Amino acid sequence: MSTTKKRLSKLLASAGVASRRACEDLIFAGKVTLNGEIVTLPQTLASWDDRIFVNGKQIAKEERKVYYMLNKPTGFICSSKRIGSKKLVIDLFAPLSERLFTVGRLDRDTSGLILITNDGLFAQKVIHPSFGLTKEYLIKTRQEISHEHLVSISEGAMIEGCWIRPVSVTKVRKGTLKIIVQEGKKREVRLLLGKADLEILSLHRIRLGPLTLGSLPLGGSRELTKNEIQILSEI
Repeated sequence: MSTTKKRLSKLLASAGVASRRACEDLIFAGKVTLNGEIVTLPQTLASWDDRIFVNGKQIAKEERKVYYMLNKPTGFICSSKRIGSKKLVIDLFAPLSERLFTVGRLDRDTSGLILITNDGLFAQKVIHPSFGLTKEYLIKTRQEISHEHLVSISEGAMIEGCWIRPVSVTKVRKGTLKIIVQEGKKREVRLLLGKADLEILSLHRIRLGPLTLGSLPLGGSRELTKNEIQILSEI
């Protein structure tokens, strides 16, 4: 067996436990033991020769990495934890041997393109702000969209203590518009439209960086191609 030492958080992420940040949170919370001792420092070095437990369960060695694109339906939440009877995005992939999680989030009432993987390092890179991926949404509103609405959205809004502006806003037809954002703040698009007093009927993500949904049906998924994974890894 390999005795190469890596940061414990990186090791957990490569085993498909969660994204690296989520693995760091598990370590900080005292949920991880290394050779029988609780570890609270993510930078602690470990290898596959060590006995590593998360929440009392021993982790397996590094999994085969998988990467999926999903056209998420509404009504599903992007979480690895079951909350009551709420449906999880990862339920759409059962049964699979890999421990999957979403790359970033779409809220329960938002549909569209989201990535699913067991590669924590990949997920961490894709969602990091420095990666600079733009996200494009198609939105239907109850009201007819006016020039004033477009101006208000384009001006931006205060979100999480920062003034955030979309990359672009385009009216498609009477009550439909497209908006491209880059920041990735929580409920960013909904807050931008709320500032313009627009009531959202549906919010659907159609593009993430170089990836588009294309003809993928709602609720459908497919594996990313090697080329798509390489492009995302090299951006």
